[in-house]
Parts: sequence; structure tokens; C-alpha cells
Amino acid sequence: MDTAKLELAAQRYREAEAALDAARADLQAEAVAFLRETDERGAQATVVRITGWTREHIRRLVKSSEEKTA
Repeated sequence: MDTAKLELAAQRYREAEAALDAARADLQAEAVAFLRETDERGAQATVVRITGWTREHIRRLVKSSEEKTA
């Protein structure tokens, strides 16, 4: 068994997982900011279309962000 390859694969996996977590946090923050800053009709539908998230997921994100700032 080649432990160097295993260690490299594990490191790449950890780095990819960290990058995915950071990207998810950025996307969530941008979605919430967009919804707060716009009075555009259909803004929530726009976020649903772009992110692929459900309206319920978006409502939970907004609610969670409001609780953090309160």
C-alpha cells in the first residue's frame, strides 16, 4: 500500500471540503444580503432559481441571520 498517495488524497479531500464550506457560507451570506437590500418583486424566486434551494431553506437562512444580528 502506498501511504503517501493515501495521505495526499486525504489532504486534497480536506482542502476541498474546506473550500466547499467557505463557498457555501459565501453563497448564504450573499443570498441573505440580496434579499435584505432589494425591494425587487420576486426577489426570493430569483434566489431560488440561482441557488437551487427551496423557499423554505431560504426562509430559514434569513430567520437564522436575523436571530444572529438581534
